[in-house]
Amino acid sequence: MRGAVETFTEPRPFVEDERYALRRAEALAGLDLRTIDGPMRRIVDGLLHVPHCFTLQSCCGHFVFPGNMIERNINPLPPEDCGEVRYRIAYIALCIENSDRGKQLRDELECIPAAAPECIQFGSAGWFWETYPNSYALQVEPYRMRFMDEAMLEYSEALRIEECRDLFLKRLEELVKQQLMM
Repeated sequence: MRGAVETFTEPRPFVEDERYALRRAEALAGLDLRTIDGPMRRIVDGLLHVPHCFTLQSCCGHFVFPGNMIERNINPLPPEDCGEVRYRIAYIALCIENSDRGKQLRDELECIPAAAPECIQFGSAGWFWETYPNSYALQVEPYRMRFMDEAMLEYSEALRIEECRDLFLKRLEELVKQQLMM
């Protein structure tokens, strides 16, 4: 997860990638849906059937706090203040084909942050781009911390990030359904 976000940048323009089909086939052959966080699994599974993209990495976001120190916790935050929360970001990194449908998908992904611009960002991730041209990331993180892969948050801010994360997952699911109907 670290490299995917520590080199987060503005989205790069599409470039030609003659090896897209091969890269996609290799990525899909190595994908094991059982290793993906439950809330993100449906999204990644749906994307398997979208020929103009493939998933590179994903995480549904994890909140670790006193009383629940499980590193891959996917349970909601408690209703009462639990003190400082360590948040490990929610994100999805995709490689997108340089095609009309791929460009349309990229444009639609780029619109998702408008739902909560203070905590959802769209961009490129440097080290992915080196191996997978036309790779993009959508992440949920307080804007001031957008270059970090985890953040320490006060409980009230963690609640807001949890709301944004849930919205992010919902919007991604809707986008995948739309892509599957094309």
